[in-house]
Amino acid sequence: MKAIIPVAGIGIRLRPHTHTSPKALLDVAGKPILAHILDELVALGIDDVVLVVGHLGERIESFARARYGRLRLHFVAQDEPLGNGHAVYVAREHLDGSPALIIFGDTIVKGDLAGMLRSQKSLAGVTEVDDPRRLGVVELGPDGNIRRIIEKPQDPPTNLAVIGGYFLRNPVLLRAALERQVAENLQARGEFWLADALQLMIDAGETMGVFRVEHWYDCGTLEALLQANRELLDFDPPRVSSNQRSRIIPPSYVDPTADVGNSVIGPHASIGERARVMNSTISDSVVGPAAIVEDSRLEHSLIGEHAVVKGRSGRLNVAESGEGETV
Repeated sequence: MKAIIPVAGIGIRLRPHTHTSPKALLDVAGKPILAHILDELVALGIDDVVLVVGHLGERIESFARARYGRLRLHFVAQDEPLGNGHAVYVAREHLDGSPALIIFGDTIVKGDLAGMLRSQKSLAGVTEVDDPRRLGVVELGPDGNIRRIIEKPQDPPTNLAVIGGYFLRNPVLLRAALERQVAENLQARGEFWLADALQLMIDAGETMGVFRVEHWYDCGTLEALLQANRELLDFDPPRVSSNQRSRIIPPSYVDPTADVGNSVIGPHASIGERARVMNSTISDSVVGPAAIVEDSRLEHSLIGEHAVVKGRSGRLNVAESGEGETV
């Protein structure tokens, strides 16, 4: 079995961080988003992984090869940002006779994914949300299978949203649907949507059920990423070694290589590898690798890799190697 992970998105809603770092490499709850996804795949025994790259794709490839070199890794370039359906389309040669899993690169899923992969039919991961208008939604038929899948509907027929995870029992059928979508230029709002290709597949006779996901974490915006950080730390609280020089309030993550002194960390704080935090209080925040925070009091903040923050207070959004801006 193989997995296809689109990670080509520009990440406009996470600027300024995504000016210099791919969205999938931003830290959350102690490691990059992509590492959360790949670790789940490794646990499932999936060792054939296709990464669809675009913006800063060379950094994705460097990271994946360095940390996950034991996997069979394939890198496919999406040269134009024409939508998530197009991202899978450019990797269509990997939609062959073997079952496949598609996971969006800004989505972290925790749950019985092994049970999902045992299904004898294709499945879409779904969850109930309060406002599904910014997501895809599914409408089920009397048999419990998907009758319609609709991308970002203004008037959602249900609140059952797709979460960016799909198991394909017959991926060649999706390949045919994607090829038709592109050949006939079946775009919506200027993009090719995977939801529309899946609908073509369903209309052609493929049965697709749903797999309900309780623990799903969207990392597509600053607010969503910080919420994911909180919920992931709550879901699986990390064990933090005692620190005689600082107070660590759980649930928090402090990388063993971080240098933390005379500070209060937590709750819901993540301190990345090789970061340095001195004389500071940090809660509900993510401090990226090799960042420096001194004499500061931060909450609800995202501090990028190699960023430097000194003598600041409140909510900050500081990009990689930057000195930040108050938000």
